[in-house]
Amino acid sequence: MPEKKKTIASKSTDRRMSKPQATKPTKDSEPVRTVATRGGAAAITQALDSQKQLSAFEAAMKLFHARNFPEARTLFLTAAEGPERDVANRARLHLAMCERRLQQATVDLGSAEDYYNYGIALLNTRNVGEARAHLDKALQLAPDSDHIHYALALAQALSGDLAAAHENLKRAIELEPRNRIMARQDADFAQVANQPPFQSLLYPEKKGW
Repeated sequence: MPEKKKTIASKSTDRRMSKPQATKPTKDSEPVRTVATRGGAAAITQALDSQKQLSAFEAAMKLFHARNFPEARTLFLTAAEGPERDVANRARLHLAMCERRLQQATVDLGSAEDYYNYGIALLNTRNVGEARAHLDKALQLAPDSDHIHYALALAQALSGDLAAAHENLKRAIELEPRNRIMARQDADFAQVANQPPFQSLLYPEKKGW
């Protein structure tokens, strides 16, 4: 009987001794190293992408201010796809502005009436700044056209340039007195009609009141 117990104890000891010899733990460390490496690479990649996005946006802005809209548009497209949300939003905003200007550049304008009609179309959509630029060009080509003076005065009034608006409206009335009646009835002049510079121009009969 004693010999049988020794045999069992010996087998149990053999099993305990054999457990530390396993090689499986080496696999446990490998995923940790892999995850850490991938995370670091992702951070580096994102930083590079953010820098590339910002560089593209800054270059695009320089081209935009230089009115090089085709090349600016290409760089704004790149910046709009970057990881920084604020830069991407600003890039998309300027991208839309580039596209509008490129569409306008394709319009074939030659005569004063071409610029006038296009300016009125822009004014109707309340694109006041662009409308004013085209009406200015129309007036350069036809300086004694009362309807162009009138439309330009309206654009200037809507943009807050009341002094210039008064001068052009005054000239429009000098060239065609019926423009006074038209301005009185024009809803776009309603906000300025009762202000001192315009009131005496539109309602000269009130001077003696």
